[in-house]
Amino acid sequence: MLFQLSAMSQNNKIVPLVHQSIQASANQMADQLVQIRRSFHQHPELAGKEQQTQAFLQKHLVNLGLEVITQTNGYGIIGVLKTGKKGKKIAWRADMDALPNDFPDPVDFKSTQAGVQHGCGHDIHMTIALGMAQVLAKNKDQLSGSFYFIFQAEEETFVGAKKLLDNQIAQLHLDEIYGLHVTAMTAGQIMVKPNEIFAYQKRVQLRFNKILDKEAIQEISQLLDAGLSRSMTNSKPWEMQQILDPKIGLSNDKTIFQDYCFLNQPYSAYSEKEEQILATDLYETNAQKIPLIIPQIKKILAASKYGSNLGAVSFIQENSTVNNDPKLTGKAIQTLDQIYGKDFVVKAYGQVPFFNDDFAFYQQKIPGVYFLFGGSNFEKGWIAMNHAPNFMVDESCLLSGVKYFSSLLVERAKPTL
Repeated sequence: MLFQLSAMSQNNKIVPLVHQSIQASANQMADQLVQIRRSFHQHPELAGKEQQTQAFLQKHLVNLGLEVITQTNGYGIIGVLKTGKKGKKIAWRADMDALPNDFPDPVDFKSTQAGVQHGCGHDIHMTIALGMAQVLAKNKDQLSGSFYFIFQAEEETFVGAKKLLDNQIAQLHLDEIYGLHVTAMTAGQIMVKPNEIFAYQKRVQLRFNKILDKEAIQEISQLLDAGLSRSMTNSKPWEMQQILDPKIGLSNDKTIFQDYCFLNQPYSAYSEKEEQILATDLYETNAQKIPLIIPQIKKILAASKYGSNLGAVSFIQENSTVNNDPKLTGKAIQTLDQIYGKDFVVKAYGQVPFFNDDFAFYQQKIPGVYFLFGGSNFEKGWIAMNHAPNFMVDESCLLSGVKYFSSLLVERAKPTL
């Protein structure tokens, strides 16, 4: 009876033996996962400087018996596990780089590098990926297909994915790619949606042929805010703390984080010779409206007293956004729900502002799914809000992530799916 209960998922379905083995293997390395994560956290490296991180990863991957690819036009590294059985080529991507900041970090295993911290959770991502590689390698005889663990450098600067795609990934002929980002949700919770996860982010630059005072800059920002911004009535989609609100957050189909556009405040302002230059980030959920933004800005300002001094208006930065393959997203949800229980995966309905990920570039070449993965423990006051002071992660999510996503990859690698 005890065995039978342990072999059941939350919806009382018998868990297949391979997933029982995955869960057992993951449980055995729970303490090791915490140690690995803390080592990453204590020794962060900025984008383009991940040399020691690469060496650490290479040692572990080699010890697991994986083929290792390091010629990746940077410090990225790929671990390859081939089962020798027919199946698909499935990739899992984890980013490596840290942030250049000195935010408060209330843990005993603080960064040893002044001004550099893993404040975005990439230490969590790498640890989960390493754990998955170890679990799948240990259960290789029960698996089919091939698995590619892509540890990618330079995500924060949005160049790492492009480097790998240009140099290595195209040669691998991958069938599918998956990845995650730890977020402020409850530790171990998975959230996903088809299509765009994040809002489209565009850096807008305005040039004027005269220097403007603070009052003029404020008035221009108010004009553009009034003319371009939209959101649901009485909503503030720029307030990130509302993301988790069950009534208006991402998990509600009436979320305020859908169909919005806003410009970030305050604008960046500086001068070059006799020109005034203003810049700000714009967040738009509807891709079809993006080509209309620059003409709208010109029209709004042309009708104002600043029109005669307006020069060029342009996007000076406009990265792609993460866009989940709808078919694969549905299959991923179905797979995880079947193994771990009905409605195990939380469906998202809106798009997150302020954040993005160069995982988007893989998705332009390979069908892929990007998950939001909870790292917070609200009872203990540990909030995994990325890029924020006191960013803290409940390390129980490490074990959960290894179990859940190892199971997903195993199922997706089967040749019949």
